[in-house]
Amino acid sequence: MRAQARADGRIDKIWPSLAAAVADIRDGATVLVGGFGDAGAPFGLLHALLDQGARDLTIVSNNAGSGEVGIAALLKAGRVARIVCSFPKTSGSTVFEELYRAGRIELELVPQGTLAERMRAAGAGIGAFFTPTGAGTMLAEGKETRILDGREQVLEYPIHADVALIRADRADRWGNLVYRKTARNFAPVMATAARTTIVEARQIVPLGALDPEAVVTPGVFVRRIVETG
Repeated sequence: MRAQARADGRIDKIWPSLAAAVADIRDGATVLVGGFGDAGAPFGLLHALLDQGARDLTIVSNNAGSGEVGIAALLKAGRVARIVCSFPKTSGSTVFEELYRAGRIELELVPQGTLAERMRAAGAGIGAFFTPTGAGTMLAEGKETRILDGREQVLEYPIHADVALIRADRADRWGNLVYRKTARNFAPVMATAARTTIVEARQIVPLGALDPEAVVTPGVFVRRIVETG
């Protein structure tokens, strides 16, 4: 899953299509999916993954999708064995509810801030961390707890992934990314937590066109980019 090399030997992470970019995602992979609701969701990559056919996936995302598009489309097709998210039941998320009630999908419910921090910890090489979030609730059952600074805190572990699927507003061929406002959401931490980060970008711009001070995700965290408009 290394970056492609141009004929002149320079790094070029641009891939010809969404289908090509997701072609080697294996059965049983753990896939981080960016987006907060529809904002920043990589719908193109998700539907390419649906067409590709990988099964028994673990999806890590803010929510379990809505309607019958994106994550919900993967769920409906029976491609997802497990989902790790903060909001499994949102407006329009009927597919997940039906699967869960039928016992056909596993859910790990994670508070939103803890979800983000678990991915950030993976990218930063942190072995585990304590947080007061969830202490004294069902979410802490079976987990180690300690009293720190006078508060009960829960031990949480990083979420490492095989693949991250994210959407950016603009990218260059080195993989440097700029996001559009709140569409940024979880994408920066997801890009650091996965072995292979695949990006659908509205626009790919020439090197030097992105203000270095505005780059949110450096290209070192990105392997593949597809321009989708």
